[in-house]
Amino acid sequence: MRRWLRDTTGGLPRQFWYLWTGTLINRVGGFVVIFLTIYLTTVRHFTPSQAGLIMGVWAAGGALGNMLGGVAADRIGRKVTLLTGQVAGAATLLAMAFTSAYWGIAGLAFLFGVFADGARPAFGAMLIDIVPEKDRLRAFTLNYWVINLGFSFAATLAGLAAAADYHLVFLVDAATTLVTATFLFFTLRETRSARPAATSSAASASSAASAVASAAKGGLRVVFTDRVFLIFAGLNILGAFVFLQHLTTLPIAMAADGISGQTYGYVIALNGLLIVIGQLFVPRLTRGMTSTRMLAVAAIVTGLGFGLTALANTPLFYAATVFVWTLGEMVNAPANSTTMAALAPADLRGRYQGVFSLSWSIAGFVAPTAGGFLQEHVGNTFLWLLCAGIGLAVAAAQVASGPARERRAAILAPPPPAVSRQPTPVS
Repeated sequence: MRRWLRDTTGGLPRQFWYLWTGTLINRVGGFVVIFLTIYLTTVRHFTPSQAGLIMGVWAAGGALGNMLGGVAADRIGRKVTLLTGQVAGAATLLAMAFTSAYWGIAGLAFLFGVFADGARPAFGAMLIDIVPEKDRLRAFTLNYWVINLGFSFAATLAGLAAAADYHLVFLVDAATTLVTATFLFFTLRETRSARPAATSSAASASSAASAVASAAKGGLRVVFTDRVFLIFAGLNILGAFVFLQHLTTLPIAMAADGISGQTYGYVIALNGLLIVIGQLFVPRLTRGMTSTRMLAVAAIVTGLGFGLTALANTPLFYAATVFVWTLGEMVNAPANSTTMAALAPADLRGRYQGVFSLSWSIAGFVAPTAGGFLQEHVGNTFLWLLCAGIGLAVAAAQVASGPARERRAAILAPPPPAVSRQPTPVS
């Protein structure tokens, strides 16, 4: 056990652990994202389509925030971008707690998306800056583990807060976000390099790679003309569409089966609990697997889990489906993050993180709006079977596009350190 713990956590920089701790604080109080759909439909009495539109507006704000945050992280700095997004996001949550008008909530949801997601590219770029390439799979695994440790607590605590007073859902979330910003202000240092990083000489072997390597000159244009990266981001949109149903249409489906919001909180907390128990074992269990294979397996298992939801009608059955798609999530998350890191040139990490986060924002808009429409007008069964089909299609596409990603990652990888050899003495 000591050896496993050392192999899993040992040798990572102190700055990484500051980020890790900040994530834990923030996620423990991350109530709003879990209960917003239930709040909108049960407290504010909006229809599923209206609630889905607000969630979509939130995601649209996130799309803008990801782009602005990515550029700011590269031009201004990682730390100031991260802290600005967190403080402004907390202020928006406070305003949302006391707003009842539909369009007022929608407008604040848009602003919260801008600020909260505007901080994400800076966080991702900072983590890649801090952690050496050989340790990134472990670092991303640990970060995802702590996200879900916080989520498992938040899902349970949010249910209790909602039962007492729904205002607490917003107020506690805002408070923990401010505490996180304060902690990171005093512990983190800026990681953005003042000079463009040197690129591997192997980049000259490919004109496409050379264009990517000249990242500092091309800005966002380089990212949006990088076909290999855009295919990867596009597949993430499809996979995220399936995965994000657990925050939008799943609670509505459970409510239609007579299951309370508090019970939904307990069921969805299983997702975080499973990841807390098992996520740190993923690097050992997937050792020797390529990222392409991991991404394909994850897509199949996730699609299967959501497809089984078509048969669920009790809390126990819903919990079983959560168990299945959580296994897919556990494999997908570190593979997704390390692949993203391998495809991003050092000088454009903020922008690449921003555009990749944009893929989540696009899915965050489409998942509730299209999912809510299908749920209301076609039915739950069609929606869940569609999710299963999308999972299979994404798996096939990951396998087909994987070799191009691996070639790109090999070109952008830093050259191995030179090994000094002593001359053999001549007798």
